[in-house]
Amino acid sequence: MQFDRQQKTDSELLAIYKRLVFPRLVEEKMLILLRQGRIGKWFSGIGQEAIAVGSTLAMQNDEYILPMHRNLGVFTTRDIPLKKLMAQWQGKLTGFTKGRDRSFHFGTQDYKIIGMISHLGPQMALADGIALADTIAEKQKATLVFTGEGATSEGDFHEAINVAAVWNLPVIFLIENNGYGLSTPTNEQYKCKHLVDRAIGYGIEGVQLDGNNILEVYDKLSAITKDIRRNPRPVMVECLTFRMRGHEEASGTKYVPPHLFEEWAAKDPVKNFEYFLLQEGTLNQSIIETLKQEYKKQIDHEVEIAFNEPEPTVDEAIELADMYHPHVFKEVKPAEQRTEKRYIDAISDGLKEAMIRHQNLVLMGQDIAEYGGAFKITDGFVDTFGKARVRNTPICESAIVGAGLGLSINGYKAMVEMQFADFVSVGFNQIVNNLAKTHYRWGEKADVVIRMPTGAGTGAGPFHSQSNEAWFTKTPGLKIVYPAFPYDAKGLLLAAIEDPNPVIYFEHKYLYRSLSGQVPEGYYTLEIGKANTLKHGEQFSIITYGLGVHWALDYLKQHPDIDATLVDLVSLQPWDQATVMEVVKRTGRVLILHEDTLTNGFGAELAAWIGEHCFQYLDAPIMRCASLDTAIPMSKALEDNFLAKSKLHQAVNQLINY
Repeated sequence: MQFDRQQKTDSELLAIYKRLVFPRLVEEKMLILLRQGRIGKWFSGIGQEAIAVGSTLAMQNDEYILPMHRNLGVFTTRDIPLKKLMAQWQGKLTGFTKGRDRSFHFGTQDYKIIGMISHLGPQMALADGIALADTIAEKQKATLVFTGEGATSEGDFHEAINVAAVWNLPVIFLIENNGYGLSTPTNEQYKCKHLVDRAIGYGIEGVQLDGNNILEVYDKLSAITKDIRRNPRPVMVECLTFRMRGHEEASGTKYVPPHLFEEWAAKDPVKNFEYFLLQEGTLNQSIIETLKQEYKKQIDHEVEIAFNEPEPTVDEAIELADMYHPHVFKEVKPAEQRTEKRYIDAISDGLKEAMIRHQNLVLMGQDIAEYGGAFKITDGFVDTFGKARVRNTPICESAIVGAGLGLSINGYKAMVEMQFADFVSVGFNQIVNNLAKTHYRWGEKADVVIRMPTGAGTGAGPFHSQSNEAWFTKTPGLKIVYPAFPYDAKGLLLAAIEDPNPVIYFEHKYLYRSLSGQVPEGYYTLEIGKANTLKHGEQFSIITYGLGVHWALDYLKQHPDIDATLVDLVSLQPWDQATVMEVVKRTGRVLILHEDTLTNGFGAELAAWIGEHCFQYLDAPIMRCASLDTAIPMSKALEDNFLAKSKLHQAVNQLINY
């Protein structure tokens, strides 16, 4: 192996060697502990240390790195105390995740490291958002994100690189090509000769490096980071290396031909660099032995400290609370001056007010810039707020949701517009596994609002009409609102944007231009989680939300002889249990109405909760009125039959006559 020291002094080379050898010694200690049965799992990076260490040394300490589970050298080079890392690996209370997540699945703002989730590819989009924040703030910073050759097969890989290319984001996409994705060799993973060849397809630069040569990695990454800080753009870097142990130790390596181990053992990054420094006279055996003894002593000491750290204590109140970033709602009361506004205009007005108040708010979505969005909600926003903060996106929902989280991590707020709520399915993983779980895992906020134009009634068919709130209501960590009136739409949108937690904001397309109401001028907020009782009656209670509110209002208007209480939930997560209990107590009969399909719709959760907590107040079975358990048809006749509205009269009669 050829090393080029360039102008580095002996002391600089020695410092690099120390950084390289320390994670190797930690790895060796972990393997001993594994054999002793003192730890249960280990993802070894032996043979790949030069990539993690060299690339981290090339980054400034306040620049973000997004590593993977074989990048121990990133964490040690950023000087995270080993006892803290060991506490994390052992699931101790003093670990970064307090025992809630495993190994390297954590982040830390103190060290500017953002850890992975097990799905691998999604973290690449977070790097886009982090870099976008730096770019908007005109900071000359680079972001480094790791992935493996296996994860390059994921759609998230493509989406993240494409977004970075289109937006000229200063991100280094570093591919550690170690030959195998668990047991799958590269020839079963991709067809191209070199992964770096893909860079040309994105219109970006690609560089292939010997991932076992620490000076080559360090020098080239240093040059790239220096360049992209001044001239922001993404670069793809493929580092060729080899995984000398199993995917994790239990999986073994029987699937690897023996000759590959012999070939790559000769390329060992630590031994080769050590030999080079001996030849240069920078090292001698005495220095090596002394250094390794000191490190082993330090490692043994810190490992034992971690083993004696306290285990997590079970406290359900804390567990539940930590699903969300702390947020105390501070009401901004509405102005007395009000004007008649359509539902759609109230949403647009709310976005404008939020953009004025929150200078760190970024809007992202397909066609939302000059075109103004599919429904023209952001029409004119570019002229007022500029393209940096009102951003057209490629068609890649997963990457944009991930970029929203990256913006949040780096001090911004994000609003992501799904062109139609149906399309959120291709961004689902980022929402339920990244946005929803990040605070619980390592205490970081996810300050992202996702707007969801939703619902049927327009003959748009199966893929532009779904009311899919139940996809998300069962996911802890998310907040979900579904306003039915212009007044609520504006106030809740502003409250959602203020909230540092991820909020899914459903807005019904049918109401956009068909419903108007008095809306206060200026900025005001409404508390998430509070229901509105719209009518008070004695016969029974209708509990609903969204378009169902207007179905119920119309029905009661057409049947003045019916004396019913009508509750608009407004928020679905959290939802107003106190109000629901109060109306159940008063009327004793309950009809739950929603547009979503019947089976496993949100009404099922409401019915179960009422059955558990209010059974003694019921005079009749809880009734549910929901849409047919089919996809949503386009034909007006079929759609009308599908919707719960067509079943409302029958449900009311059945409840009254019980």
